[in-house]
Amino acid sequence: MELGRLEYLQALVTEFQVTDSPEAKEQVLANLANFAYDPKNYEYLRQLQVLDLFLDTLTEDSETLVEFAIGGLCNLCLDKTNKDYILEANGVEHVINCLSSSNEETVMSAVTTLMYLTTPQSRQQTTALPVVECMLRFSLSANRRLSNLATLFLEDYCTPTQVEEARNLSKHTAVGIPLPKD
Repeated sequence: MELGRLEYLQALVTEFQVTDSPEAKEQVLANLANFAYDPKNYEYLRQLQVLDLFLDTLTEDSETLVEFAIGGLCNLCLDKTNKDYILEANGVEHVINCLSSSNEETVMSAVTTLMYLTTPQSRQQTTALPVVECMLRFSLSANRRLSNLATLFLEDYCTPTQVEEARNLSKHTAVGIPLPKD
């Protein structure tokens, strides 16, 4: 007998919560992030509090778990209800913290998630000065994917004034978020 979609997703969430195996946790989270790609699953994932699971996982020590969690959030935040939930749960702060990851995929998903989470209400947070400074650094990266994405962020989500202010500030500091390893 085939499990229904909700039951299957519930089984994955339960497995994630009860397993002690880091590999199993990674596999389950990767599956949940993939299911987050399909709008048919949004309601089920909300019901199962997978958004909270992803948000909570962003603070884990495991780079792989963080990569899958930010990927899942990135997939989910295209939906307005999910976006609003993430914003209300102070998710932007956790997403911004992912910009300092050494994992390229985590950084790419974090930048994309910030784009998706930007609304007139959240813009002040998603394009805060440290974020704009970080995007300026990323735009100079030898990594074309990161460089292009950061440039897009600067051009489409930031004002010229914000970019200029970040540029001027960057000239005076050597402190910064490291670029992800290729």
